Formats: sequence, structure tokens, C-alpha cells
Amino acid sequence: MKKPFSILVLVTFCLLLLSTQCDEDNSLSQIDEELQLDDLKSEIEDLANASTCGDGFECKYIAFGSKPCGGTWNYLIYSTSVDTEALEELVKNYNRKESLYNEVWGIMSDCAVVTPPTSVSCENNACVAVY
Repeated sequence: MKKPFSILVLVTFCLLLLSTQCDEDNSLSQIDEELQLDDLKSEIEDLANASTCGDGFECKYIAFGSKPCGGTWNYLIYSTSVDTEALEELVKNYNRKESLYNEVWGIMSDCAVVTPPTSVSCENNACVAVY
């Protein structure tokens, strides 16, 4: 009676191990990662472009993108008329993902420093960077 029970336990244990094994080949290709970054970038830009200023909404900017040499690619201009917490979290996530992408795939770029706007102003209900 003990032998069939031991075999059942052993088979169950082996099936459990097989069902939880790691699949090491689930990484994305460089093109797939780039497409994901492009989609996220478009989502962020669409949200920022939907913002309007005036009527008590403030214009702001945030560093957007991650250059391989360090620093940002540009500054995203937006207003507080959108969900700024969500936008800032999306940008933070995008910057982190692009930095990792650059590191993993050995991406190169110029190392020019992009300066932030000196201020942002509201013109025709749209936020505009002032340099």
C-alpha cells in the first residue's frame, strides 16, 4: 500500500516542478522593445497635447526620454488640466524603460546637453516653452 502512495506523491511532485519551470527565452527582440517604447511615447505625447492652459491651469514641463550618454532627449510641455500624477508616472516609467533599452542594446547618441526651458507660458490656450 505504501508503494503506490509514494509513486503518486513522486509523480505529483515532478508535475509540479515541470509546471513551474522558468522559460528563459521570453525576452523581446530589440525591434519589439522599440515598438513598445514608441507606443508608450505616443500615449504620453497624446496626453500632454490634450492639455490646455488658462482658467486656473498651470503650465509645467518634465524631462522626457533618456539619452544613452545620460540626460534627457527633450522636455515635455503640459498643463495641470490633465491628470498630472498619471502623466508624470508614465514619463518616469518611459524614462526608466528607455534607459534600460539603451543599456541592453548598446544604443549610442550624441552627448549634447539639452537645456530645460527658462519658463513656460500660455498662448492661445496652449502651453509653450520659452528658451
